[in-house]
Amino acid sequence: MKHYFIQQKHLPRLTLFFAGWGMDECPFMDYCPENSDLLVCYDYRSLDFDFTLLQGYQEIRLLAWSMGVWVASMVLQDMDLPICESVALNGTVTPVDDLKGIPQQVFEGTLEGLNEVTLEKFIRRMCLKKENLETFLSKRPQRAVEELQEELRRIGEQVKSCAVPSFAWERAVIGKNDLIFTAVNQKNAWTGTEVAEYDIPHYSEEIMRDLLCPSVI
Repeated sequence: MKHYFIQQKHLPRLTLFFAGWGMDECPFMDYCPENSDLLVCYDYRSLDFDFTLLQGYQEIRLLAWSMGVWVASMVLQDMDLPICESVALNGTVTPVDDLKGIPQQVFEGTLEGLNEVTLEKFIRRMCLKKENLETFLSKRPQRAVEELQEELRRIGEQVKSCAVPSFAWERAVIGKNDLIFTAVNQKNAWTGTEVAEYDIPHYSEEIMRDLLCPSVI
């Protein structure tokens, strides 16, 4: 796993963000939360997390998106951390699952067929709307498709070999127009958890910025 401080002022509060598959720091470089440092995690070929980066923080706001929801759940489930808020965005703790995640056949098809052309198709499905797509493409991750395929393969292997994580999320945000983690499957996964639904696709610049950079935190 890789870690990148978007904002590091050594404030008492940290916003800890687990991004989705295929990401790096580029899509989030202009995010500047008030009164909080911002640490982005990505590249889940390994789930090794550097907990020394969290030392000294009195409060941690946890946000995870897409595959990052499962990764954060795995990494943090047995840790005693000062988490004051936890929000899962368009993802589940069972990321490869016919009823509560991405269906197995869809996941395997994406993995085996991944190339430059299919990656662009995935990004269009992820963003859905033209303006949203243009925003994402203007700051898209700078990673090779071969690396993304390796990351997706490792995620699939780890999901299959590990028990469902026990981390308890405070709130889940579901995109009604999500074509990656469908709204139906997300709702199946979050029974018993507070849920908020929005008319957004899998990636929404607006909701992402609102969650990572709220005006008052």
